[in-house]
Formats: sequence, C-alpha cells, structure tokens
Amino acid sequence: MAREEQTDKTPAELIERAWELAEDIGVCNFNTWNGQELHSRPMDAKIDREGEVVRFLTDVESYKVEEIEQYPQATVAFADAGSYKFVTMTGNAKVSNDRAMIRKLWDDSNKLWWDSADDPRIRLLTFRPDDAEIWDSPGKVIAGIKMLTAAVTGAKPKLGDHAKVAL
Repeated sequence: MAREEQTDKTPAELIERAWELAEDIGVCNFNTWNGQELHSRPMDAKIDREGEVVRFLTDVESYKVEEIEQYPQATVAFADAGSYKFVTMTGNAKVSNDRAMIRKLWDDSNKLWWDSADDPRIRLLTFRPDDAEIWDSPGKVIAGIKMLTAAVTGAKPKLGDHAKVAL
C-alpha cells in the first residue's frame, strides 16, 4: 500500500466495499480519452457485482462511443460528498448493440433520452474495472471531529478507509 493509504480491511473486504459504494451511490462520472484530452460526464450506472461490470445505456451518436472504440481505457468515479464516501474504478469499456441487455436495463428514467428500449440509437456500454480506489469516511460530522482533534493534538487523523485494490 502507498503511504497515504489507511485501512485495516482485507483485500476481499475492500473489493466488496468498492462494489457496495458504487451500487449505493449509483451515478458516476464516466471518463474517456480521445487521444488529446479527457472527457467526463455524469451517467447512471447499473452495477453487476456478480458479473464484475458496470453497465450504462448510451446513444450511438455520442462522442464517447467513438472514444471508447479507439481508446477503451476508462475511469468511473462515484462520489457521495455529503457522507465523504468515494470510489474510483479504472478499466476498459466496450460498446455493443446487445438488445436483450438493453431491454433488461431499461427503466422509465431512460424515457428522458429515448422513447422506448427498442430505439435503434441505444447502445450498451459495459465497463470492466481492473482496480478500485476507495475513500470511505465515517461521515462528515465524525470526520470533522477527528480533524479538529488532530489539529489540537498534532496527530494525523484517521478519517476512515482509503486503499487501492485489484478487482
């Protein structure tokens, strides 16, 4: 572990916690590379812990589709700033036209973008993470108290778990 990492959890516990945080938070920033610059956009993540993937519905005309086809490495970043809980995953993404999975993931919130699951513009974006980094604080109030105590005592505060783990 790097010096800034702090945790007493086992790798198995960290893996479970990374998936749990991603599922609980739900919306993430999905980050891609176009060869010159990074692009980040909020997306509604569909977590499949058993399959160890994160899925999204996207539009075939989105520039992220072209970026992923050329540069499949991507990052997803989940953040619950109110409770100081964060997880970032790095890995590879793939775009497909898996109509059965698109229908399975479809819910009414998708009507903001498409009329139905049968819209031919919808594509499935599947992200398979290689690793995850978590910052899992006991919450804003407790973190604040620990920081105040550290400021008074000069001790370095332990603000929860922070670690990187291979998935």
